[in-house]
Amino acid sequence: YQVRFENATSAATRIKFETEGVLLRQLTQNTALDGIQALIFDEFHERHLWGDVTLACALDIQERRRPDLLILVMSATLDAAALEPYLAPCSVVRSEGRMFPVEVEYLPRRAGPTGPPVWELAADAFAARADADGDALVFMPGGYEINRTLDAIRQRPESRGRLLFPLHGELPADDQDAAVARHDRPKVVVATNVAETSITIDGVRLVIDSGLARIPRYDPHRGINTLLVERIARSSAEQRAGRAGRTAPGRCVRLWSKAEHDERAAQELPEIQRLDISEAVLTLKACGHEDLRRFRWFEAPRAAALDDAEELLVDLGALEPASRGGAVTPMGRQMLAFPLHPRYARMLLAASEYNCVREACLVAALTQGRDLLERNPSPTAAERREELWSGDGASDFERLMSAWRYAAAQRFQREPLQRAGIHAGAARQTGALYQQFLGIARSEGLPVEAGEPAPRMTDALRQCILIAFSDRVGRRVDEGTLRCELVHGRRGVLARESAARQRPLLVFAEVREVDRRKGDVNTVLSLATGIEPGWLQHLFPEDVMEEQSVTYDSATRRVEASRITRFRGLALSSRKIDPPADAAARALADEIAAGRLQLPLWDHAVEQWILRLNLLAVWRPELGLPPLGAEDRRHIFEQICLGATSYKDLKDRPVASAVRSWLSGAQREILDKYAPERVKLSNGRTPKVTYVDGGPPFIALRIQELFGVTACPRIALGSVAISVHILAPSMRPVQVTEDLESFWRESYPQIKPALQRKYPKHEWR
Repeated sequence: YQVRFENATSAATRIKFETEGVLLRQLTQNTALDGIQALIFDEFHERHLWGDVTLACALDIQERRRPDLLILVMSATLDAAALEPYLAPCSVVRSEGRMFPVEVEYLPRRAGPTGPPVWELAADAFAARADADGDALVFMPGGYEINRTLDAIRQRPESRGRLLFPLHGELPADDQDAAVARHDRPKVVVATNVAETSITIDGVRLVIDSGLARIPRYDPHRGINTLLVERIARSSAEQRAGRAGRTAPGRCVRLWSKAEHDERAAQELPEIQRLDISEAVLTLKACGHEDLRRFRWFEAPRAAALDDAEELLVDLGALEPASRGGAVTPMGRQMLAFPLHPRYARMLLAASEYNCVREACLVAALTQGRDLLERNPSPTAAERREELWSGDGASDFERLMSAWRYAAAQRFQREPLQRAGIHAGAARQTGALYQQFLGIARSEGLPVEAGEPAPRMTDALRQCILIAFSDRVGRRVDEGTLRCELVHGRRGVLARESAARQRPLLVFAEVREVDRRKGDVNTVLSLATGIEPGWLQHLFPEDVMEEQSVTYDSATRRVEASRITRFRGLALSSRKIDPPADAAARALADEIAAGRLQLPLWDHAVEQWILRLNLLAVWRPELGLPPLGAEDRRHIFEQICLGATSYKDLKDRPVASAVRSWLSGAQREILDKYAPERVKLSNGRTPKVTYVDGGPPFIALRIQELFGVTACPRIALGSVAISVHILAPSMRPVQVTEDLESFWRESYPQIKPALQRKYPKHEWR
């Protein structure tokens, strides 16, 4: 057999069990699969990323170079209808296995958000059916829910006499073995979906299914891995139910309603649609598949995921840019020698230039398996772990490296490591990987220093990590919280347990979204390493830019300016400068245009002048007057604000002259002639005209001031009549008219007696 980090084969091997990822890497060296007669893809229904990719490569080899190659795809729950056309021409063979009947039960109604938590529902379901023979298997999405479920079942009297076990990937191997072993008493195992297909537990007669799982996904638009609790598909529910019918008839209780079951997706989304595919893309390119948009996918990945993977590989130096063909570079081929994500492979190659290959190999090894440190250690273990750590808070990797050195010094014995909250099995696996990576590094000609890794995190190693994760650079927003800003406008929260939380500028090896306890989502930034701003300038000079920022401070009512250094949009530093005159004018003009600031001398007369101009431009377009719109008004605001940096500077700024300068002298004469500020009446009076947007202009006069006037004045070359607001001696309106002749003839005789009695001292004709 051969898996990613272990090879147990020889020249005598005739049947070899290996993972699909190993097979794909094998194809980069043996592109025709010489010496192999048949490929068997088992458990294909799980739709692993590497399974999809290697099957496509195998079919391509069979079609173009090896028609004798036999390919067999199989699973107990295979979707043959979808697969048969893809493999055609092919034969379909069905072998009906023997399965004991499983009775499936559902909740009578939908479980609402205000109902009991899922672990209480599971405990109730167990208590109601505890008289059933055999063992019980409860599916929960993660370690937190498993512990809550065990506590809830333990409180039920029906649990007496039963053994209770958790089962998930973070448990030590001995604890996992205890959960699946046979015992002389019935047991209850509460497990993640690791028990769905990977492990068989004999004797299970009752399955209680929460219908939930933590499903890993990758969001290419944000470059974030997510691990959120989601509803499982119907196919996964069938797999789980089948665990109760292996050795005898069984029962499955689903903690959701039948209606909800019918609404669930039939199949889980394949990994190729939801995981980071950059490692697969690099390997496929190395196998000679240059245009992956024309590759023989069973189901093609999302275009955004493919673009994101290729962009990352170009950034890492593994691929040429698309403009130059997008081929694998010599560095990319060297990266493939390491069975790692391209980021860590790039880190190892960078380490050869910085003379820290040993340290980089250890960092890579620490990230490949299960977590080295327990997530919630006892207070005693946490204290002991802090004593072992000799770092200065430069990186979370420093803490992991210290823990591993201690584990190696203790010869990976379980008891002393358990007292320090260190997983012995994970530490032992890290040691094996470390040696394997050192061996590959030597074979690739990397300078592997003699001795042990440096006891502290060196600047050289931190720069190698930065080279691999430059798209995950971030900085602490403030000292009071763990909030961080990242490049490209992203945000997140530094992991609470991070050893590097005192560093202002960081690079994160892990960025992932996880569920909070209350149901919302948190973007957690972990495996953080402190970096220096100068490193960004040195390593990525084309991505470091200086820009000027000008803002208006509403508290001080002043314009402030600063010069900001940014790395891919992330502010690294800022220093205050004097606001440039034009930028300050624009900032103040924006505030005036938004109505948050007022120009004291911008009064009604100014607005009337603008309205006169805009109305005349509409009434008589042939005059060629330029109207003054909202954007033009804003330009005038800027002109008035030029040289000012605060609202105080604007208080005495002249306004009317700036507004009138919109027109030339000749244009102003046309405006005053055809849309005048005042009109002359036949009785010699010159009342002011009020212009109205959406209505006729008007003059307002008392009746006595209109004696002798029989016609309403007209403007705009006679095309617009000015209406007359006729007022009583008290200045209250009496009538509005555009026909004074009719007013004198018809209306005035009717209203005159009443007005004359009310205002006897005034002249009446």
